[in-house]
Amino acid sequence: MPDANGLRERIANVISGALNLDVPSVDTDLFETGVLDSLAFVELLLQLEREFGVKTSVEDLEVDNFSSIARIADFVSARAGMAPAASSQPAVVLGTEP
Repeated sequence: MPDANGLRERIANVISGALNLDVPSVDTDLFETGVLDSLAFVELLLQLEREFGVKTSVEDLEVDNFSSIARIADFVSARAGMAPAASSQPAVVLGTEP
């Protein structure tokens, strides 16, 4: 898994490539700005699973986990067994895909 900046870049590429959405910065709130709606959110979860092998449980479906590219990177890092990229909240590691 790449470093925090590399991970954020890969997530930005997933959002722009697979979802055809533009995000101005890694800290942009994806929901407040209207970048993500409910359908795009479901597609994002699918793409994160494909790209990084992360499984999302019902307990993970908190808006805060996916509010920005930076928060998504924290989420992906935690699920991949890495330290969070730059989060003020502790990450919970549930498991990883082989």
